[in-house]
Amino acid sequence: MGQRILGLDPGLAIVGFGALLCPDSRQGSLELLDFGVISTPAGAEIGDRLETIYQDLHQLIDLVQPDAVAVEKLFFYRMGNTIAVAQARGVLMLVLRQRRLPYCEFTPAQVKQALTGYGNAPKLAVQEAVQRELRLDAIPRPDDAADAVALALTAWFQQLA
Repeated sequence: MGQRILGLDPGLAIVGFGALLCPDSRQGSLELLDFGVISTPAGAEIGDRLETIYQDLHQLIDLVQPDAVAVEKLFFYRMGNTIAVAQARGVLMLVLRQRRLPYCEFTPAQVKQALTGYGNAPKLAVQEAVQRELRLDAIPRPDDAADAVALALTAWFQQLA
């Protein structure tokens, strides 16, 4: 049947997600089950936005039924955005704990290294690696969804190592 890995790219406005069905052996092929985003309205109160993430992530987990989850570690690059992302990430971690789902965390550099062999690879190179590994006709869109699929792929590659 294979293992289901859910990748999550945290954010307050957009949480990217990507779900893979991974083969039981190295000979099988990976399958992209679903990808997309959880969006919250920009003008809403922060509590309402966090509640949307909380509820929608529970629904997503019910739909995907992951065996494991890969989450992006916080990367501090813009202080104004970091606090909001940290709050959203906290909601993700709470839901994962409530659902008793095992998870792993990766920095953007670890994802880049795993998919391209270069920790400072440009975003497009990572997206193209996702497309190539999953034999997709196009790169998953939006970028947040592609990032989440890359996280799930990184978790799968780590298990094979």
